[in-house]
Amino acid sequence: MAQFEKKMNLSQSRTTKNLFLFTFAALLACACDSPSPSSGTPDAGSSQPPPPPPPFDASGLTNFCDLPGSFQFTDSGVVQVAGTSTQQAKDDLAKLGFVKLPAGFCLHYFGNVGNTRQLRFAPGGELFVASPTTVTTGGGQGGHKAIMFLPDDNGDGYADSSNVFLGNLPSTQGILFTKDYFYYQDDTKILRMPYQAGDRMAMGTSETIADIQIYHSGLHWPKPLDEADDGTIYVGNGGDQGETCVEPHPFHGGILKLDGSSGGTPVAQGFRNPIAVRCERGTNLCFAAELAKDYSATQAGREKLMPIHPGDDWGFPCCATKGTPYLPDGSNSSAVANPDCSGTAPEDASFLIGDTPFSFDFEPGNWPAPYTKSAFVPLHGTAGGWLGARVVAIQIDPATGMPMSASDTDGGKSADAMTDFATGWDDGHNDHGRPAAATFAADGRLFIGNDNNGDIFWIAPLGLPLAGGATSD
Repeated sequence: MAQFEKKMNLSQSRTTKNLFLFTFAALLACACDSPSPSSGTPDAGSSQPPPPPPPFDASGLTNFCDLPGSFQFTDSGVVQVAGTSTQQAKDDLAKLGFVKLPAGFCLHYFGNVGNTRQLRFAPGGELFVASPTTVTTGGGQGGHKAIMFLPDDNGDGYADSSNVFLGNLPSTQGILFTKDYFYYQDDTKILRMPYQAGDRMAMGTSETIADIQIYHSGLHWPKPLDEADDGTIYVGNGGDQGETCVEPHPFHGGILKLDGSSGGTPVAQGFRNPIAVRCERGTNLCFAAELAKDYSATQAGREKLMPIHPGDDWGFPCCATKGTPYLPDGSNSSAVANPDCSGTAPEDASFLIGDTPFSFDFEPGNWPAPYTKSAFVPLHGTAGGWLGARVVAIQIDPATGMPMSASDTDGGKSADAMTDFATGWDDGHNDHGRPAAATFAADGRLFIGNDNNGDIFWIAPLGLPLAGGATSD
């Protein structure tokens, strides 16, 4: 609670400082690879399979947190499980020693992919990672211009290797596995290719499913996607900060569905930057994480986690939330003096401007209360300063599948259903990466990727049993 109160006290100064911080972050972003359009068909990965990992003997081990290299958080303190080399133990401590978890959990280093922006598990258990190079919000360093995959064939908890699955993809973020296909983003296009469990090379020809040209943002180009229980695939499309409030507002930032039309069909609008899309299994509910209008904390602006419902309008660029219009300012002029915000959809979970919810996923039911079936959300933190960078857990109503009402925009007074789960990034040093991507493996582990330094690690309850089968989204 003290952390939330600290953030509330800083929200006013953050509003005035964010312009400088955003400019500083943009300059940093420009230091990474320059944007370049993809040309032709994406390059497949190497025709040679990755080398086999060294053997690992898991006999006598019961739980994931028993694996060598795990950091176990107990009531008595943090214990690093022995068994790795001395150098490996030192490296793991240097990379993960800053992370703080509740007692009863462990974390374990997994691997590294520069500019990790999206994580998904293939049906055979390989972790796939979208690693773009085109500049975008909060973009990190060292992108591969590729979709990478990281297997753990020997089951020691570490990635065996980092490998290219598809290259020549500077503008890629959305990736998705369905029953028979692998879907991926190539700039404005969503493509798919045949995919079966165990494929580690592109085994078929890609086909374009949609070329989303309804609106194109040069900065908010990522197109996250996921599949609902009923088979509907939803895709996010970004708008832009300086849009003018006019009524009716055309579809710019929003959610579309892939239905066979050439550009997808709009479902919900009024987004500035829907950075993540994720569906909750067993409920046929899908959600988006929205990065709202920058510098709008004093205008009731808030980042949001919201359900995807056909016909919803989330208000941008006219409305901060239901019943509350944005005030006209230099970054967002308004042609409408008093926009009608009564029809703006209300959110259940919201965050302080600058907390920046970059991703989320739903716990599949293996974790203890109060985290069972919760939504876990990596918060990227403020540009330049990383204030607010952490991973939070939001409880889900078991009857409705909806997030329970929670917000930290009021200093944490409404945050009972939202708790800080993984912390430590927000320590003023800016040297730990920034939490950007989250996905659960079917075995119950939560994988977190940092886009700024590329480090990927996993978290598990201390009693989560070692799984012998494949992992899958």
